Amino acid sequence: MNFRDPSRVWNGGKVRVVRIALATLVVVLGTFPARAADPFLRRTAAVRAVEKVGPSVVGIATEEIVRTRSPFGSFFGNDPTFDRFFNDFFERGQPQQRRRANLGSGVLIDDRGHVLTNEHVIARASRVRVVLADGRELDASIVGADPNNDLAVLRVEGEDTLPFTPPGGSSDVMVGEPVIAIGNPFGLSNTVTTGVVSATDRSLRAGDRTYHGFLQTDAAINPGNSGGPLLNAHGDLIGINTAIYQGAEGVGFAIPIEVAKRVVDELIAHGEVVPVWLGLQFQELDARLREAMDLPERAGGALVTHVSEGGPAARGGVIRGDVVTRVDGRAVSSAREFYELLARTVQGQALALTLLRGSETRKARVVAEEIPEALVDELAGSLLGLSLEPHPRGGFTVAAVRPGSGSAQIGLQQGDVVLRINGLALADRDSLERSVLDLRGRSRAILVVRRGRGRYHVTIPLS
Repeated sequence: MNFRDPSRVWNGGKVRVVRIALATLVVVLGTFPARAADPFLRRTAAVRAVEKVGPSVVGIATEEIVRTRSPFGSFFGNDPTFDRFFNDFFERGQPQQRRRANLGSGVLIDDRGHVLTNEHVIARASRVRVVLADGRELDASIVGADPNNDLAVLRVEGEDTLPFTPPGGSSDVMVGEPVIAIGNPFGLSNTVTTGVVSATDRSLRAGDRTYHGFLQTDAAINPGNSGGPLLNAHGDLIGINTAIYQGAEGVGFAIPIEVAKRVVDELIAHGEVVPVWLGLQFQELDARLREAMDLPERAGGALVTHVSEGGPAARGGVIRGDVVTRVDGRAVSSAREFYELLARTVQGQALALTLLRGSETRKARVVAEEIPEALVDELAGSLLGLSLEPHPRGGFTVAAVRPGSGSAQIGLQQGDVVLRINGLALADRDSLERSVLDLRGRSRAILVVRRGRGRYHVTIPLS
């Protein structure tokens, strides 16, 4: 029997009809969505992470009462620029009040109703409410806040059982790994964006301060995302979204959760992060010192000028004349940078210091301790040349001026009242402590001083 090739049997064009029909069927079927049960095309890691963490993400709405002394505020729509102008230059006048609303995000982190968010989300708030993912609105109280780390802890009131996401880890975060951000940008609740970790250990400059150690991501972060969680592909909480790079898209920053966990413990226990010290004083390495110490021309670091006897650094083996070049592996370029890193350190935290002693490189482990209260007065005297006492109407009265100090050169005198240091209002002893500690490593300070009925801004060179 003579068998013929089947393709030749259909060669009259019929084979082309069959092929076209099959291709059409494939296209038609391809327009239908994948089956819901397909684990590879729809239920991605991002979906699972959002399902896991989304219920614990909250929106935060705060109300701030703004007081102004400007008698003409209503003519300018209560513009804060005019408020600041009149606050600085007019002492008397009838105070006015207005309410200002702010929005942000947060995440429930334990079964006690604690919410982790940014300090700038709740700063100066007179009332805080959180909006849960299921739409419930609940009042919240502020447990504590730390502006140095831009972190705050709230507590939701009136509910016993709430969904929460415990902090994960951030020490092993990899550049390029996928991440998910959840928050309330522009008030759009539980908005999800995705991206990757663009960089780790980023530094950001804000005003005259530099903040260190951020995670950088290209996951979209917008106003209202502040305080919301940054997650890895497993849904682990690895960071708290905190900032965007102004004028740029796809450049956002998050506080690593390892930093946040240390701060949370302090805030829950004390309501604040207790200022710490290492028992060290520093000065900048200028060209003259580098030459005298036979250091490379561009060598960075902070030169140790004093080690307190019996203090943490002395016990760790640091001596006068050492140059601190690294803290926990991060390069230190100046004395100011060292103090900025110290401002984000909590008591009991161990720091690994890399020291240059002559031509040798050494290591030291120093545990931060709560700063002695007397040291604040000592710093005010040594840096500003002022002895300060609380004033009953706010601020601190100048009790004495050290001859030859920057304050004496500028003309400050006994009886003047210091109201602000570098923009921070001196409302109480705590605010004085924060402002004086922040002077370490700086070359000057801007003070607002009241003398009689006048207020003056003066720049003080620091000793």
